[in-house]
Amino acid sequence: FCLENTDPRTRGRGIQLLSQVLLQCYSLLQEKEVLHLVLFYESRLQDHHLVIPSVLQGLRALSMCEVLSPGLAVSVLKAIFQEVHVQSLLQLDRHTVYSIITNFMSTREEELKGLGADFTFGFIQVMDGEKDPRNLLVAFQIVRDLITKDYALGPFVEELFEVTSCYFPVDFTPPPNDPHGIQREDLILSLRAVLASTPQFAEFLLPLLIEKLDSELQSAKLDSLQTLTACCAIYGQKELQEFLPSLWSSLRREVFQTASEKIETECLAALHALSACLSRSVLSSDGEDLLDSFLSSILQDCRHHLCEPDMKLVWPSAKLLQAAAGASLRTYHHITSSVLPLLLEQYTKHPQSSQRRTILEMLLGFLELQQKWGHVEEDESTLLSLQAPVCSVVFSALTDPSVQLQLVGIKALTLLGSLQGFLSSSDLELVVDHLIRLALHEEDSQSSEAAMEAAGSLAPTYPKVFSGHMVPRLEKELQSGRVEKGAISHSHCSLQQRCLQALAAVSTHTSIVRETVPVLLQHLQKVQKGSEAGNTKDMVSVCQSLHRVALQCQQDPEGCWYFHQTVVPCLLAMAVQAAMQESTHLLLGEALLEEEVLAAMVPIISAATTHLSPELAAQSVSHVIPLFLDGEVSFLPQNSFPCSFQPFGDGECSAAQRRLVALLMAFVCSLPRNVAIPQEEWLLRELLALSCSCNCPFTATTAAKCFAGLVNKHPAGKWVEVDAMGPCPLLAGGMAQPVPSVSSGQQLDEILQLAVNRMEPSLAEGPCRMQALTLLLWVTKALVLRYHPLSSCLTDKLLGLLGDTELGPAAADGFSLLMAESLDVLHKGCHADVRIMFRQRFFTDNVPKLVQGFHGAGPDVKANYLKGLSHVLNHLPKPVLVTELPTLLSLLLEALSCSDRVVQLSTLSCLQPLLLEAPQIMSLHVDTLVTKFLNLTSSPTMAVRIAALRCAHALTCLPTPVLLPYKARVIRALAKPLDDKKRLVRKEAVAARGEW
Repeated sequence: FCLENTDPRTRGRGIQLLSQVLLQCYSLLQEKEVLHLVLFYESRLQDHHLVIPSVLQGLRALSMCEVLSPGLAVSVLKAIFQEVHVQSLLQLDRHTVYSIITNFMSTREEELKGLGADFTFGFIQVMDGEKDPRNLLVAFQIVRDLITKDYALGPFVEELFEVTSCYFPVDFTPPPNDPHGIQREDLILSLRAVLASTPQFAEFLLPLLIEKLDSELQSAKLDSLQTLTACCAIYGQKELQEFLPSLWSSLRREVFQTASEKIETECLAALHALSACLSRSVLSSDGEDLLDSFLSSILQDCRHHLCEPDMKLVWPSAKLLQAAAGASLRTYHHITSSVLPLLLEQYTKHPQSSQRRTILEMLLGFLELQQKWGHVEEDESTLLSLQAPVCSVVFSALTDPSVQLQLVGIKALTLLGSLQGFLSSSDLELVVDHLIRLALHEEDSQSSEAAMEAAGSLAPTYPKVFSGHMVPRLEKELQSGRVEKGAISHSHCSLQQRCLQALAAVSTHTSIVRETVPVLLQHLQKVQKGSEAGNTKDMVSVCQSLHRVALQCQQDPEGCWYFHQTVVPCLLAMAVQAAMQESTHLLLGEALLEEEVLAAMVPIISAATTHLSPELAAQSVSHVIPLFLDGEVSFLPQNSFPCSFQPFGDGECSAAQRRLVALLMAFVCSLPRNVAIPQEEWLLRELLALSCSCNCPFTATTAAKCFAGLVNKHPAGKWVEVDAMGPCPLLAGGMAQPVPSVSSGQQLDEILQLAVNRMEPSLAEGPCRMQALTLLLWVTKALVLRYHPLSSCLTDKLLGLLGDTELGPAAADGFSLLMAESLDVLHKGCHADVRIMFRQRFFTDNVPKLVQGFHGAGPDVKANYLKGLSHVLNHLPKPVLVTELPTLLSLLLEALSCSDRVVQLSTLSCLQPLLLEAPQIMSLHVDTLVTKFLNLTSSPTMAVRIAALRCAHALTCLPTPVLLPYKARVIRALAKPLDDKKRLVRKEAVAARGEW
């Protein structure tokens, strides 16, 4: 009834219902049914305009049918092209037409191609005048498919270009809260893909690009340059020939005159693309070589500016020449054969260091391009023919008094060394001479450090030169520095330190490492035996150099193993020797046992161990563990010691030996997780006993860290099956008995039980409360990182200690230890078991308890809860913190009133990023924030004043209407810290007040 009704609205409703049904069930239709429906819908295209939208929806459903008879797709499109004025339809209906065309192009390509250029012309009529960005994205894709899938364009190339290029450059600003999410960039890229899809558009597009380049609109220039670069990928000489002079003129003008870095960058990219395009073009025997004439134009317009190193066009000209030269080997030879001799001549002509630096930097830019083409070819390389003058210029820069010129010279030297076959053997010896002089004797530290870096870069390329020439000379300098006993001059200390740094820097090849490591170890032994003032500092310097070598060896298995088996036993032997001498009251070597030196040895052993293969690590473990547990010293070099080595033994004489647990920690906590540790249970028990009973804080802490590192990597035990959120049998209601376990981790359960049994009474009372707290913190961290269920029980114990007047402040600081990245143990670099998002989990489990504890605590311990909370929040990822901010902000503001400066500092550093990332929430508390921050700018602690001023500065990120009522008050208050006695405070005050 509806389909035959005389009222167009009623007919429309009937067709709409039918179309909606078809959109649900088009895949179930049979071929005859589809034919019948297509013929019906085609006839309806001539119906009243109110009916057309529903007809198009039906045709869209039918266009997705797989059983569509041959010829029907062409028939439907012809009917649409003839009967429907598409641009008079609403946006959704126009989109439906584009969808029908897209569906047919993906399933009936050959049929549509049979239409020839008529299909292209029909689509041009459909698209002409389209304005909606949603439809344009689909239309641009259709045009691109027409071109890339070789549909016939016929005589309509220009019309197709016009119907798309009218949108160039794209001028579209998405409306606020746009649900479709179409951005200007989407339209730009989609249109560019069309314009740069065929050389047939070149004669129309290039004049348009030149015209837009000459406009005043920066966005139009950028779009034109990026489109030109994209077009060069498919154009050839024929397309570019007519427009090259105009294009070069526009590019040159923009680079010479623009103040925009973006436009300059895109101009250089376009010039590079043009040069590359001309380089690719295959020449016919009688064809003109456009590349030569194009490069000649560039040289003619730019070359003379290189002779004026003080003028403003020198760098734009150099950049243009380098952009063209980098396009191909051919362009490189053409440009450099003209430019390099000129630059070398100019360097000689200009005596001033600043001018020479500019010229050498330009020369360096051209030398860097040579690296793209690999080996220097003798027959056609301009660079090889200029070898002598280039080396002369670079070497003269290295001896110039100007540090800035020296730095550029060092860069150039490194580059020349990387060009295979460029430097002769005599040149290389001269290179080593210069690098040693700069590294050791140059007053400015920048040049010294740069020379060392250069030596490290060149050493793998020329290992024989550096191991044969540089290392012996550095060793000689180091040995000549050992003067008689007594005071050592500052310059001598500096020279000795630089020798050590240079030896480490050059150790970037295994053959060189074999030369430098014995030198460093020998020097360490000499320092240990000496008795000069400053021994500790000297030892730390040697250790830092050894650590750098260890890091540089990690990626080379051979070098890594050599370093490990040479350095680790030697360090252990020296430490054991020193510990035994102290035990027998000999004073020699006592500096080696100082905390600072042992702490410097820890990262060496750790870095030498982390990258070992499991087989080699197991080999090393079999020696190191018996050394500490059984006193087995046979594997150590020079192993005749005055007494036995028993670091876990009792008595005063073992105190020095016990300090060496730090080295055991460095080794055993850096092993891969799949390496078995012999006698591990015995080792864990000894470490546990030492950490709880030792009077030396350094020894107790390292024992606790070592224990925690082993626990973290230990196979899982029974406690994994205990619900993490449920009551813990270890700490709930006193000490429970160990739960019998049949798992492979039974040993872990027993040792954790033992640890809790040791900690509990020590925490309650006695002289070792602080040691017990330290152990609790490290074991908790070890378990928190691996999501062990016992971690929640231990954390509850730690929360309980916040109410302790004696241990509370240290327990609060312990929350920082739990959340922060550890440097020596319990991090991913040493193969610790670290689960993702452990901080978020800790936050979720424990912050509510901290808040609850704060509200129930007495006034004398409230600060401990605030300090613990601020430590947790400080290490939490900021996106997580922002979501929790509304519930925690009032507590953070209360923390600012706390008298503890650590709480204040921690809270301020937590609030500063939140002002930037959650301005809307922070705006609600602006009155309190302004007051608190201004009060803290007068704090007696400099760090608090600086943090408060940074927060006052960050307040300016809040919405302006919120801030205006406070402007005068803040500016007046910030006048006082402008006169602060500390320069760093004044600096922050200037920045904050200026922003206000």
